[in-house]
This record gives sequence, structure tokens and C-alpha cells, in this order.
Amino acid sequence: IVSGLEAARAADVLDVMQPDDAADLVAELPDAQAQSLLALMEPEEAEDVRRLMTYDESTAGSLMTTEPVVFGPNATVAQMLAVRREDIPASIATVAFIARPPQETPTGQYLGMVHIQRALREPPQTLLGTILDRDIESVEPNAHIATVTRLLATYNLTVLPVVDEDGHLHGAVSVDDVLDELLPTDWRDYDDDVTDRMMAR
Repeated sequence: IVSGLEAARAADVLDVMQPDDAADLVAELPDAQAQSLLALMEPEEAEDVRRLMTYDESTAGSLMTTEPVVFGPNATVAQMLAVRREDIPASIATVAFIARPPQETPTGQYLGMVHIQRALREPPQTLLGTILDRDIESVEPNAHIATVTRLLATYNLTVLPVVDEDGHLHGAVSVDDVLDELLPTDWRDYDDDVTDRMMAR
């Protein structure tokens, strides 16, 4: 579909997609067309896509969302709860990642995360830096999907922070991202077939 669009329109479509999805799509295009579309995208969006495309397939870096909810430690619970992000999966939207400036990925020093369930139990003026969950293990960008899957399953998590060896947050990889990678490309069609057969019974 993207290949059939006028170039500027295709670039607009990529701009509004999640960077990890846009990177997957661009990687499927002929190199000349891919570079042309990246040049037409908004510079910040294109930078995220290019960064994701540098990671090997089936690694945390290639799967992660580069635009999770990030706050500084002095932000409040009220600020966290006021965020409305329909552009990211629910599994990531329920968590705020706390880091030193800059808050754009890759961030300053990553400090921890705050789950929405914890935030809802705190007074609105509570500083996020005082209620951090530091126990959630992070993964490096080059961690294989097998490692990501094992950690998500072992600790019953929906999201993991992706942090480099210097402690900078690069993004977050969610169970949604992992399932998209592990399931067959035609899994939606398969699901419809199964549903049809069950209803026929």
C-alpha cells in the first residue's frame, strides 16, 4: 500500500506510525525508496526509524518503542496521570519511565519506573522519584528476543525498559511487541478461520 502512495503522502503515513512499526515497514521497501521516504519524514521521526533499523532482527532494540512515557524524578503523580497517549500500546501506557534529562530517548540516566497502580494510591503532589520501582530488570538493546520473552514470562511483566550499558533509556519493549514478532505473519487470518469453525459448530 505504501509503495503505491505518492511519496509525500507515504512519508506522512510513516510519521504518524509507531517508530518500531515504521522501521519494520521501511525495511521491507527497496533501499532507494526507503531512503527517499526517510528524507521526506519529519527529522525526529526519521531519526527514530533509522536508529531502530541499526539493530539486528529479533533484538530488544529492533522491537522496542522509542517513545514511551518518560518523566524526570521531580514530576508529580498528577502529571503522570494527566498523560493521554493513544499512540502507544496499553501495556506501555500504564507505566512511566523515570530518567534524568533529557527525557527524549536516549535519555539521561535511567532511574526506574512507576506503575499506574502505584501512582493511583499516592497523593497527586507525590514526586515520581520517591515511588520508583527499581526492581524491574532492564535489557540492553542487543538482547535477543528469547531473553526478553523469558524475563516477561518469569516475572509476569507486560513491559521492560531497554537500557544501554551506560544507563541511558533507549525505549521499552512490550509483550505486544514480542507477540507480533513470534506469531506467524498470517496469525490474524488464522484466528478468523478458527473463530469461523467454532461458530459453525
